[in-house]
Amino acid sequence: MKQPIKIIGIGDDGQAGLLPLYRSWIMESELLVGGERHLAFFPDYTGEKRVVKGGLSALVESLAEESRATVILASGDPLFYGIGGYLAKKLPVEIYPALSSIQLAFARMGEAWQDAYVTSVHGRSMQGLAQRIDGRDKVALLTDAENNPAAIAAYLLKYQMTEYRAFVGENLGSPQERVGWYDLQEMAERTFSELNVVVLRRQQAGPVWPLGIPDESFAQRKPDKGLITKQEVRVLSLAQLQLTPESVVWDIGTCTGSVAIEAARIAREGAVYAIEKNADDLENCRENMARFRTDFTLVHGKAPDGLEQFPDPNAVFIGGSGGELAELIRICCDRLKSGGRIVVNAATVETLYQAMQAFAASGHETKVTLVQLSRSKPILSMTRFEGLNPVYIVTAYQKAGEESSQ
Repeated sequence: MKQPIKIIGIGDDGQAGLLPLYRSWIMESELLVGGERHLAFFPDYTGEKRVVKGGLSALVESLAEESRATVILASGDPLFYGIGGYLAKKLPVEIYPALSSIQLAFARMGEAWQDAYVTSVHGRSMQGLAQRIDGRDKVALLTDAENNPAAIAAYLLKYQMTEYRAFVGENLGSPQERVGWYDLQEMAERTFSELNVVVLRRQQAGPVWPLGIPDESFAQRKPDKGLITKQEVRVLSLAQLQLTPESVVWDIGTCTGSVAIEAARIAREGAVYAIEKNADDLENCRENMARFRTDFTLVHGKAPDGLEQFPDPNAVFIGGSGGELAELIRICCDRLKSGGRIVVNAATVETLYQAMQAFAASGHETKVTLVQLSRSKPILSMTRFEGLNPVYIVTAYQKAGEESSQ
């Protein structure tokens, strides 16, 4: 019977940090696999060394046919944002972790880390980080050469997240180890070793925006102030979208970005994609994104053009259609994931009719809520009410028992 491949975690101290048993397994193996830095820790190894480069699928194919005693070296804990989880699904393996860089960083800080939010920007975009970490007391970040501590600091400053101070651990566990605390501005101006981990510690309370951000808090187009999905309608529309923390959301005709921003704060582990044809509204949306600490994909264009670059959604909000409502709804229905919802805000009966017809043609069920709201306004020493424009909230979803082809 073929012996399982051993995946052994290793730190920046190389062989010195390994148990004697692990060292013997490595030296007695016939094939040693790992990154160039890992393999360099074993200059006297007599078997074959294989450097991991590119995708892992080719590595899996070659190892599946391998009959020799094989050891794979991985940084820290191979199951913590490492190759261990992927390889364990594809090959018979045994995993022997070392201390992760996150564990070492908190040890150097002298703080518990079971309550920390841990995420990685290693080899991936930093987009969406703002809403994922906003309001969290402790945040641990795995970094890379591009998303380094200085870049992270610049990103946080863009979103005015100045309540955070940062701890940077460089070359943790090695003779070149260096650790320290930095203000964000200081961190943005420094150069750090490529091997590092960043821990953000909130020093004071930041701003809080519960669901239903007031209309006047958003930057809006002037003198046409008011081109925004009103607070009350926005909350009702978001409720109909039934968002989860992992939802992928489209906001079509985002304007000031009010719906996209609130959606991003709910779907903070998911992703939001917004499109807007008006350049001035686009600039207001960008300002609002920074103001409310949401970082999502914003495209200048007239839907349905541009939607092909978005991933399939769990939820779609249509606040404006630019006269292409029927085609827009057809595309959204085709792309919507199973169990997803589409919400259209219609200010006229003509738009309501078009939406109902288009959803029926696509085989989707609909329900409609007519929202008629009034807001109080002072008059002398008294109070009167002023009505807002009525809005039809059209919610579409798949017929019971039908599954999407997506």
